[in-house]
Parts: sequence; structure tokens; C-alpha cells
Amino acid sequence: MLEGQLSQLSTEVERLFDEARGRARRELADQLNQSVRRIRHAASLDELAATLLDAAVAFAAGAAIFRVAGTLVKGVKIRGVAPEAGAAFPSLEIPLSAAPALAGAVESRDPVIAVTTAAEVSASLISLASHPADGRAFIYPLVVKDRVPVLLYCWGAVQGAALEMLAQVAAAVWDSLVVPEPPPRLVAIALAPAPLSAWDALPAEDQAMHLRAQRFARVQVAEMRLHEAAAVQSGRTQRDLYGALRPRIDSARAAFRQSYFAACSNMVDYLHVELVRTLAHDDADLLGKDYPGPLV
Repeated sequence: MLEGQLSQLSTEVERLFDEARGRARRELADQLNQSVRRIRHAASLDELAATLLDAAVAFAAGAAIFRVAGTLVKGVKIRGVAPEAGAAFPSLEIPLSAAPALAGAVESRDPVIAVTTAAEVSASLISLASHPADGRAFIYPLVVKDRVPVLLYCWGAVQGAALEMLAQVAAAVWDSLVVPEPPPRLVAIALAPAPLSAWDALPAEDQAMHLRAQRFARVQVAEMRLHEAAAVQSGRTQRDLYGALRPRIDSARAAFRQSYFAACSNMVDYLHVELVRTLAHDDADLLGKDYPGPLV
């Protein structure tokens, strides 16, 4: 009798545990998806930095955004510190030579985990953020065209996978918000007395549409790299990225065609450009023989 009751109790505890774990996973996924959506809709670099920081503090005890400026990093925004420290943070400048952990993230373009000591992250940052001597800092570089313009710096109870994903999505959006080069395959229009570039000749509404299309393409490909990492690696190895990612690529192509080609007569297939540049490492043959090519 007692043994049966204990068995029933154990089964009930396991059921409740599974339900709680499933609910926690759904809540985390929903929170992450909402953060990604907000980042994707940022309309300026300043808005993007603020949105990324607000999203990051949901997955860490504290977070800060640094702008990389040559041999320095400069404070932009910070969360999780006293108001006085938050007000002082934008004036903070740290030589990379004084913060090897920050320098390592910039140079390697990979996330870095460091002990929060003056020797690793600088005495000024330790003081401002009130880091304990045995704490940990997690540094995520935003990699934009092989350079790092921004660092996401987090500490405390950090959910690393979520923060790395947010940094990668933010990097793709950051790239789309930088003043673009003139888009390829557009006919230049010459007006006397000085010629205009193809980009300058576009109406303002068309320029805005091109920028949105570029952002869409970069975010779509960044999400393929994040969510389908094994398929991306397999596709590169087999020289058939399209075969490995066909549902995701076809879905992105259909959305791009409907949202951008249908609305803009001079649209460029930025999705194809990004697939070749980012997924195929500028080797279009890696997309595979069945890849249908650029949208027309």
C-alpha cells in the first residue's frame, strides 16, 4: 500500500517537473523571439544599441554596450548598476591595452569569458560596475563585415546562448543600418552638369525600400546560421547549401519576392547576395546545382 502511494507520488512529482520545465522553455523561447523582433525593427544605430541592451538584461544580471574606436572602447549605455554609475558610463573610455579581455573579443571576433579583475577588464570598469573579484564577464562582439564596431558586455547570471544569438542578429541589423554602397546591377543615370550615382538617382522611397530589403536578407541569413548551424556546415561540406536548407531558403525567397520585388521595380536580390556572401563564403558553387539562382 505504502509502496504504491510512493510510486504514485513519484509519478506526480515527475509530471509536475516536466510541466514546469516545458513552461519555462516556452517562456524563454517567447522572450527570445520578442527580443529578436524588437532588434530587427530598430530604425537607427542608436535605437539598435538601446534595444539590444534592453533585450540583453533579460538574460543577464547586468549589461553594457561599448563602441569600439580604434585602440579604445567607449561606453554607450549600461544597465544593472546604480544610477550614478549609469550616468557616468557614457564618459568612460578604456584603452584596449588596459583590458585584455575586451581586446581579445575585438581581435578574435569570438565571445570571451573573463574573470572580473582589473587585469582583465580594467580597474575603471571594475569600479563603475562594482564587479566582485571572483565574478565573470561575458563579452560578445558584434561582427560586421570582419570588423567589430560594438561589444556587448554582460555579467551575473548569464544565459550565454541567448545573448550570443542576440548579438549576431544585432550585427546583421547593424550592417543594414550603415550607409550602404550603391546597390549592384542598377543603371547609373547621368544628369548635367554632374553625374549622379545609381543610388543617388533613386527616389527616397525606393532607397528606403532597398534598405529594408538589405536588412531583411541579412537577418534571414543570420537566423539560418543560428538555428540551422549543423545544416549550414553539412551543406558547405557537401557543396549543397540549398539542398541542406531548402525549406528555409525557399520560404525566405518567397517572402522577399512578395515584400520587395512586388513593391519596387528596381529591386536587387539582396537575399541571393547575402546567401552567397555569408553562407557560401563568396563561392556561389557551394549553394549547389539545384539552387534556382537570383530572383528576377
